[in-house]
Amino acid sequence: MRVNRISRARRRTAVGLSAVALAAGVTTAAGPAVAETRTAPAAAAAADCSAAYKIEQKLSTGTTWTMCWHYESEAGLVLENVSYQPKGEAKPIRVLTSAKLAQIHVPYDDGSVEYDDLTGFGFGQGLMEMAPGECPGGTIKTVKVPDAWDPEHPNVKGLCTTTRSRGHAYRMQGDQAGKVWQQQGKDLLVYTVNQVGWYEYMTEWRFQDDGTINMNVGATGSLSPADYDAGDGRGWPIGKGAKSYATSHSHNVFWRLNFGLDGTSKNKVEQYDSVVSPPAAGGEAPRNKTTRTKVTKELAGDAKNMRWWRVVSTAGKNKDEHARSYEFVPGATSKYPGRSFTKHDIYFTEYKKCEQFASNNIRNCGTGGGKSVDKWVNGQTLTHPVAWVNVGFHHVARDEDQQPMPVHWQGFSLAPRDVTAMNPLTPPELADQNGQVERGS
Repeated sequence: MRVNRISRARRRTAVGLSAVALAAGVTTAAGPAVAETRTAPAAAAAADCSAAYKIEQKLSTGTTWTMCWHYESEAGLVLENVSYQPKGEAKPIRVLTSAKLAQIHVPYDDGSVEYDDLTGFGFGQGLMEMAPGECPGGTIKTVKVPDAWDPEHPNVKGLCTTTRSRGHAYRMQGDQAGKVWQQQGKDLLVYTVNQVGWYEYMTEWRFQDDGTINMNVGATGSLSPADYDAGDGRGWPIGKGAKSYATSHSHNVFWRLNFGLDGTSKNKVEQYDSVVSPPAAGGEAPRNKTTRTKVTKELAGDAKNMRWWRVVSTAGKNKDEHARSYEFVPGATSKYPGRSFTKHDIYFTEYKKCEQFASNNIRNCGTGGGKSVDKWVNGQTLTHPVAWVNVGFHHVARDEDQQPMPVHWQGFSLAPRDVTAMNPLTPPELADQNGQVERGS
C-alpha cells in the first residue's frame, strides 16, 4: 500500500488525467517558474537552453560542466546537452544529448502488488520542497511542476545545484624526498527529491572534475505503516518481538541515456570480455586475454565477471588520436528475475522517440510496439544507440529503518575512456609524461 499524504484515489486520478493529456498531445514538460507568460512550450525553451534552464559550473580544479534541464510530469528532472570541458581543452566536449530516470519498478515479495512509480504513481508530480540546509553552498531552483497535485501551487523550490569535495582525486609519491603530488577532487551535484507514497527518492547526478558522471537514486522517507502483514520469509520483524513483519520488496531503477559524443548521435557500442587461463608452460602466473565485440545490433546485455561496455564517438578523438568514449561502471545490484524487462542489466536500442520508459511505457509506439524495453530489442541495426541501465535493490527491512529510514543508494557511473590524452587534472610538472614514462618523476 502506497498511500501517504495524498490518497491513492486522488493520485491515480491525477495520473489518469496525465495519461489522457499525453494521448491528446498536451506537453507535460516544464522548467523553472517565471512570472511572465511564455509564448513557446516549456519543452522548446529547454531545448533552446535559455539562462533559466542552464546549469554551468566551473569547479575549483578548472573543469567546467554545462547542461540544460527541464522537468517532466512522469520522469521528473531531465538533463540535456551535457558537456564537459577540462582545463587544456579549447572547447566543451559533448557527452549526452539527454539523460533521465526511465522507471522505478517496485514489486512486493508476497506477490500482492507491483508499482511503476514513474508512469503509474505520480513520481514527477511528487517533487518536494527543499530547505536551504539541504543544498549547502548551492542554489535551489524553483520548478513549475506540470500536472501538479495542487494546481493552485505548482511552483516548487525543488532542484539543488551545488558543489562538493569527494576526497583524493589522485596521489603520487615522487622520487624526490618529500615530493608528493596530490589533488582533492570536486564534484558538481544536481539533485531532486520526489515523494511516492511513504518513500522519498533522491535522484542524484554527480559530475566529477575528472569527467566521470555518477547516477544514483537514494530511497528514504518511511516504511509504509500498512505493509506489516508479511509472513515469515516474506518480510522482517520490525519493532518489539516478532509480531509486525514489514513486507520485503524490490526497487528496480532504470536510467535512459541518449548519447551525443562530440555532438553526434552516430555513436558505436562495444563489449569487452576478459578470460583467465592457466599459466603457460614455464610461466609464473595465469594469463588474461581481453576480447572486443562490436555491438552492431540491439542488445539485452547481462553483466558478468570481467565484462564491460563502452559507447564510442565516431566524430572526435583526443590529442593522442584515440577515439573518445565513455565506459559503463556498474554499481552493486540485485537483479530481479520476476519480469522480462528486469532480467537484463543493460539494453542498447535504436533511438525511437516514443520509447521513453523501461516498463509501462505510456507513449504511443503503435500496434505491436511493446510497452517495455525488452520488447524493443528486435535485431535492429544500431546507428543511434540509446542505453538503458537497470540496477536493482532488494529491500528487506531492518530495525534501523525507523525512523526516518536511512538512505539506501543504487546506481552506476560513466567513466571517461580516452576522452582526454592524459588525466585532466595532471599537474603542470608532469604534463610531459604521456606514454612510457622515464624514471625519476
